[in-house]
Amino acid sequence: MKFRGFSILAMLTALLVSMIACQPTPDVDTDVPAGGEIALPGRGIIVRPGSTNWLEERYQSEVVNIGLEELGYEVAEMQEAAYPVLYSAIANGDLDFTANSAHKTHTALLDNAGGDEVFDTVGSLYPLIQGYQIDKRTADEYQITTFERLQDPEIAQLFDSDGDGLANFMGCEPGWYCEQLISHQMVAYGLEETVEVNTGQYNALLPELIARYQEGGSILFYAFYPHWIAQVLKPDEDVVWLEVPFTSYPDNYEEPVSEADTTFEGQNLGIIQDSYAVAASDVFLEANPVAKRWFEQVQIPIEDVNAESLRIRDGENTAEDVRRHAEEWIEVNREQVDAWLEDARQAAN
Repeated sequence: MKFRGFSILAMLTALLVSMIACQPTPDVDTDVPAGGEIALPGRGIIVRPGSTNWLEERYQSEVVNIGLEELGYEVAEMQEAAYPVLYSAIANGDLDFTANSAHKTHTALLDNAGGDEVFDTVGSLYPLIQGYQIDKRTADEYQITTFERLQDPEIAQLFDSDGDGLANFMGCEPGWYCEQLISHQMVAYGLEETVEVNTGQYNALLPELIARYQEGGSILFYAFYPHWIAQVLKPDEDVVWLEVPFTSYPDNYEEPVSEADTTFEGQNLGIIQDSYAVAASDVFLEANPVAKRWFEQVQIPIEDVNAESLRIRDGENTAEDVRRHAEEWIEVNREQVDAWLEDARQAAN
């Protein structure tokens, strides 16, 4: 979950609801076909998925949908909307699930739409990793492993790209929650006198950052995975994460944030580390244990999602392209997928 800004508009909810017809859920056919044929426990059941309009997030949705189709479900056309509208539609019975949810960072959004009385968050599709990175060359040469080292003006000047003596830090996009978080943490970590935060459209800022690195310059930036940047500036090869001295979030954040929440592989990266999951209505999950078991098992390596993001950046950027990419991933991982599907079929018994 990238910390993009969220807005709930009643008119969007009404529009989405008007587009989606409520579908009855027939009884699940649990009979195993004769003659060794593959059972289709979802046969006769229509499922209604939702997704955000962020094309990269459609990828895991298509992987999940393909598995449902192979289990016999009829998957309706995917409806796209902002997170709050998706959750409202699921709570109202107009959609069944979305594969765009996140365990930790969407808690408040889910609570606003009904919380545990309406939803269950199932599975762990792939991790969401966020934090601060610098190029490995500079990190190794100056033994920089922690964010607060930038309090030192001499260290900060290594990342000065405009000649004003301050480190140029590429932040996140205006309107994303991480913009507010970074501003807060610059003060909390004592960096407001040595670091200048540059913001703008995130993907538009990256080419200049990459060019500076390729020309031998030092770079400092906010990074999140999955994203194509991990395919261009490879972690532990081109760039490394910086550890923060302690976890610090603004007082207006909805939930308490602990060091455990912001730690990834033993490093406190300062920002909540999370994972994508499927958020579905309790009613749907109770009526469809096969689908629930499928949701619980699907896992996509984050490297594969990063690679998908790069393909989208490089021009394979239509919904049809993303569907094809998901089909290719299923086939490359066919043995594992078949094992997940067979396990899911057992839930019908």
